Amino acid sequence: MKLRHTVVLFASLCLGIGAAQAQFQKPDDAVKYRQSALFVMGQHFSRVGAMAAGRVPFDAAAAQENMAVVMAISQLPWAGFTPDTQDVRSRAKPNVWTERAKFDEAQQNAQKALVALNNTVKTGDLDAIRRVFNDTAASCKACHDNFRN
Repeated sequence: MKLRHTVVLFASLCLGIGAAQAQFQKPDDAVKYRQSALFVMGQHFSRVGAMAAGRVPFDAAAAQENMAVVMAISQLPWAGFTPDTQDVRSRAKPNVWTERAKFDEAQQNAQKALVALNNTVKTGDLDAIRRVFNDTAASCKACHDNFRN
């Protein structure tokens, strides 16, 4: 049942990606949108990380459910990095806009790492999940180090 809800959520979110960017009435809205999406994504990613690190018992179904949310949300924040938000106070460094190709590449690398983690979580192999989780976290960290204050 939860998987069905996740699929419905994912489909709804995908339909809204393009519409979301067009609906930002002010730059602050775009910043709030991207920050909110990244926050939710981080919450669910951290739950998988807690299992990978052994801080909480491993639950394959819960890991899969959390990764389903991460995968659905992971497409959303990027629409909020609009050019008119570069002067809005946020944790984004100015080079998000001056080095946009590098930023986009970092986002794509993180997305590929998330896909690999999602596929690994589906196997239920905790040792493999640990390895891939660490690689994925390193990809996220690289983007944060380069593009976030």
